[in-house]
Amino acid sequence: MPARQSPAPSARRVAMDCLARREHSVLELRRKLAARDFDSAEIDATLAGLQADGLLSDARFAEAFARGRIRRGQGPVKIRLELEARGIAGELVSEILDGEDWAALANAARRKRFGQNPPREYRERARQARFLQQRGFAMGDIQAALGADADDED
Repeated sequence: MPARQSPAPSARRVAMDCLARREHSVLELRRKLAARDFDSAEIDATLAGLQADGLLSDARFAEAFARGRIRRGQGPVKIRLELEARGIAGELVSEILDGEDWAALANAARRKRFGQNPPREYRERARQARFLQQRGFAMGDIQAALGADADDED
């Protein structure tokens, strides 16, 4: 007996399956649906319906994404680039990232990785600065984080 083939899932079903796992931006979901060979009119209608129903929101995605990256010790430069690559508008990204104390977060990331002791030598200071730069912190926040420990000892 031949195996019964199930009907192809609708674009909305595929989108709902993606959203059940995690939040997605509109651009991410559009790319996933396009990769599944749905036509652009069906994709547009599906995305508009999901947004109208409150199931798809760039703002909600951006907030959740940024919170996750902040918890992982990443800085605003890296988070901004990742959000913009996922199709989030620059104004929304700025709104989400502006409320954080990035110098304190950079200091926390530095302490978690390198311990409580401040860097004493130039090479160690440069090494820690590179680490924070790769994490996506701005140079002003890095300097504040590296200088904060020196100020704490006084």
